[in-house]
Amino acid sequence: MSSSEESIRLAAGDVELTVHPQIGCRIGSLRIGGTEVLHQGERYGCFPMVPWCGRVENGQFRNGAVQHQLPLNSPPHAIHGTGRDAAWRTARANKSDAAFTYDLADPWPYTGRVTQAFELTEDSLTLTMSVETYGTSFPAQAGWHPWFLRNLGSGESESSEGGQGEGGEGGSGGTGRGEDVRIDFTPEWQEQRGDGHLPTGQRIAPLPGPWDDCFGMPDGVDVTLTWPERLELKVTSRAEWVVIYDEQTEAVCVEPQSGPPNGLNTHPQLVTPIEPLEIAATWSWRRL
Repeated sequence: MSSSEESIRLAAGDVELTVHPQIGCRIGSLRIGGTEVLHQGERYGCFPMVPWCGRVENGQFRNGAVQHQLPLNSPPHAIHGTGRDAAWRTARANKSDAAFTYDLADPWPYTGRVTQAFELTEDSLTLTMSVETYGTSFPAQAGWHPWFLRNLGSGESESSEGGQGEGGEGGSGGTGRGEDVRIDFTPEWQEQRGDGHLPTGQRIAPLPGPWDDCFGMPDGVDVTLTWPERLELKVTSRAEWVVIYDEQTEAVCVEPQSGPPNGLNTHPQLVTPIEPLEIAATWSWRRL
């Protein structure tokens, strides 16, 4: 493990993970045998979605009789939570595992603490996240939004490092192209997408891509990414929802989350003084 004010690097064998606690506790890089698997530059790495995932309709949600208004950072909606904009504190950092925390604050209307932890091995990365309240119960969600490279290039090592935010510049790097990634999964249903990319509340038979859609997997998220002759990476979680987003040229997203988009309104999960919200996901890989 090495660290600086800007980043913490974990290692296991020839696998290296870089986390930027000051930039939303975002994973900046995951290199497996010298090959970067996360997009660099604009929309890079993997960020936590907390205390909500996806869009909240018109930025409004209720907690009992009390209605709250969130900033509209994706007009006309609020999107992806506030954790990705916060500076997190390092609670623990060892050679191959680390944990980070931040306190919920404005514009989120309730106080509490979020903890995110990473455990790296030579063939897997386990992510965990919890949301606790300091008093008042409130609805919340949590999940992860990775930007996996659509193409791993020619197999030559890349030297680029992550950018500084969703609006940065840059590309995927690499000097040549292999085959694009395949996404394989068998959801039980697809959340029908209505206006403004919000689920209508209807569950439909899964449709072919391209997707910017939420799917239900009641036995747990299980999605396989395959870069032919290079790498197979499985995203698994006991969570029942996953958003697949593959409309970008350079990257694809597989986002396990504790509820569907707009879930603060349609599928609220209360964080109480005796019951935090907890979610875990594992990325496991094998070289082909």
